[in-house]
Amino acid sequence: MNQALDTLIDMPERDAEGYLIEPDDWNEAVATQLAQEENITLNDDHWDAIRFMRDYYQEHQIAADARFVIKHLGERMGKEAHKKLFELFPYGYVKQACKIAGMRRPRAWSTG
Repeated sequence: MNQALDTLIDMPERDAEGYLIEPDDWNEAVATQLAQEENITLNDDHWDAIRFMRDYYQEHQIAADARFVIKHLGERMGKEAHKKLFELFPYGYVKQACKIAGMRRPRAWSTG
């Protein structure tokens, strides 16, 4: 974690792995900073997945399982959705998508 950057953009409190402690502290500026730390430049497809994840969290108070995000992306992308999710977040759904979307680290999940 880069403390200087955290101070500049007033990043919310994060755990030792860089996940937000409180998902409600998330906003799009935070997402952009978290993505930059993961060497990801967010595009429309990233935002589509992230916004779906945020909406799911707001409704259910838990992070969406990757299969729900893939189903959501599949409505627009068809069979390529599974592959696309891992192109968007190459180091894994939990490691990158959940972190950038402001979720707490899902403890019981694998990185896929």
